[in-house]
Amino acid sequence: MALPDPSQHLNAAQRRAATFGLSPGVPALPGQALLVVAGAGTGKTTTLAHRVAQLVLHGADPARLLLLTFTRRAADEMRGRASAILAVHGRRSSKPSLELDWAGTFHGIAARLLREYADRIGLDAGFTILDRAAAEDVLDLVRADLGLDRSPRRFPTKATCLAAYSRAVNADLPLSAVLARDLPWLLPVADPLAELCAAYVAAKQRQALLDFDDLLLWWAEVLGVPTLAAEIGARFDFVLVDEFQDTNPLQGRILHRLKPDGRGVTAIGDDAQAIFAFRGATVRNIRDFPNACDPPAAIVTLEENYRSTQPILDLANAVLRQSTQGYRKALRCARASRQRPWLVVARDEAAQAAYVAEQVLATREAGMPLRDQAVLARTAAHTARLEVELARRDIPFVKYGGLRFLEAAHVRDMLALVRFLENPRDRVSGFRLLKLLPGVGPAFARRALDAVAAGGASIQGLAELPPPPAAAQPWRELLDLLAADLGWPAQLGAVRRFYERLMVELYGPAPDRLLDLDQLEAMAALHATRRGFLDEVGLDPPAAHGDLAGIPHKDDDYVVLSTIHSAKGREWRAVYLLYVVDGWIPSDLATGHAEELEEERRLLYVAVTRARDQLHLLQPLRVWLRPQGSGSDRWVAAARSRFLPADLLHLLEARAWPPPTAGGGTTAGTTVDIAAAVRARWR
Repeated sequence: MALPDPSQHLNAAQRRAATFGLSPGVPALPGQALLVVAGAGTGKTTTLAHRVAQLVLHGADPARLLLLTFTRRAADEMRGRASAILAVHGRRSSKPSLELDWAGTFHGIAARLLREYADRIGLDAGFTILDRAAAEDVLDLVRADLGLDRSPRRFPTKATCLAAYSRAVNADLPLSAVLARDLPWLLPVADPLAELCAAYVAAKQRQALLDFDDLLLWWAEVLGVPTLAAEIGARFDFVLVDEFQDTNPLQGRILHRLKPDGRGVTAIGDDAQAIFAFRGATVRNIRDFPNACDPPAAIVTLEENYRSTQPILDLANAVLRQSTQGYRKALRCARASRQRPWLVVARDEAAQAAYVAEQVLATREAGMPLRDQAVLARTAAHTARLEVELARRDIPFVKYGGLRFLEAAHVRDMLALVRFLENPRDRVSGFRLLKLLPGVGPAFARRALDAVAAGGASIQGLAELPPPPAAAQPWRELLDLLAADLGWPAQLGAVRRFYERLMVELYGPAPDRLLDLDQLEAMAALHATRRGFLDEVGLDPPAAHGDLAGIPHKDDDYVVLSTIHSAKGREWRAVYLLYVVDGWIPSDLATGHAEELEEERRLLYVAVTRARDQLHLLQPLRVWLRPQGSGSDRWVAAARSRFLPADLLHLLEARAWPPPTAGGGTTAGTTVDIAAAVRARWR
């Protein structure tokens, strides 16, 4: 009996991508590179999972497949989907998912390779990975050591300095070039900033620390050594890269050095969804990829959309057609609908908020849950007026963004203690830990860490220091904790018991903080080693503080408020897009450069393609502004976004808000329904 074709449910383009370069009965061999241009909602993940499964079915060794994603969750999902496809074909296994040994994020794969090659590249294999907050703290200490915190003129904050350093690393450019192009206001401090960055790098190397950007930088430099590049490249027959449009120049260099001719490489993404330039991503990687390969990469375009109705796709296609750049595509679907997207011309911002609130409630009453509806905006601040309106009407909502889990002070405190246990040379973690103790100030903390360094990174040096009187008891408890020979994850339990007493003194009683510590312990229990746990929280942290321990939402239902950037990869049945006016979309900060303007157009495309059934584009006619340098607020007229010119309006259904018959006041002869007004007070 013939086994089922695992790709039989794919459309023709998906099947071409999944089976490219493969023939029945012929073993899979690295061949011509492939670029899959996957339009929004066209089944990108499904196609890539089938590509992985087809390679394995044609004899590729899963251990020699390198799958690079942007989240570990995406890598896990790929394993699961590929395993399910193989199971349909009869390739069942006792293991729950396909053993893709080398599937993970760019940063996760980098960390693994760097530990493996550490002794050959002058790196301590026990290096600690710094999250963003810890990296800022390291840089801040260096900043103070150089005396820049005492500069007669204001010097940029640690966050600004680290952002400049990070942008230079990921853009693969000298710091001076990045400042001139992206951060011109920092040019007056270019020389001391360059000195600070150099000292920051040296401090990290002395303490066996790598920040998030260093993982990519070190990997790229390792691949710059021809013998190591050939050795590492030969370990992988096939390399598959997800969300290729979101890679930065440094990631592009890594891929090119790993496979210089591109043979065996499959890259998948959509240049029309390249919207993360502010993070260092470049659309040039996906657009230049075909000609960077030898022979040039084949291109398969996915255009059959499984998400939105055709009227929504018609608008998305029209928005893209205004641009002369990028790969041409025309999204199409089989979901017929006569409902065009709405262009809601609102009287002002208050009317915009009122329309969204009323429509959300009306749509809910028509049977669509709140959680199937989302409000998108160019920036998080643009939802402020709407949030007040939703609260006034008692409509629950969640807003993407806010304090990240690892940025919460109590979480950082706990992790500092664990990092210091793992690596006593980590001065920033040690400094934060010691300053938690009552009576311990910066001077004593530095003296204590100097003693540790003098003792060859041994904590024995701490036992010889007399602590400040107020810290006597917790100092003894800390020394006992540092000296205790506890296994993992039991050690984290001891760390927590020690820290909890300090936490109450530092922050007062806070049940939510205890729940976050519960989450840390639960995460620790999933890892066999302390190092594995620290790598986990550094490389793939939880998304938000308290996101597993918050107060339940009313009716367990809520509207989603999100920036367009945060909405990428998600979809809702109804989408409301705020401020579709010039100055907002596109942002007035992005209209001076052609590349920036094109990215703003792509932002609108991404927003439009998040909608499955309903799309509402809001255009307030007046907005309230305080012009820069002005001391007074004033109303200004807002023009419809330039990305919706007159020749696109036939794709939209216009709606005025408030409706012409509403809110016009009363005139002689008008009957006023006072009874209805009285009833309305109790709604």
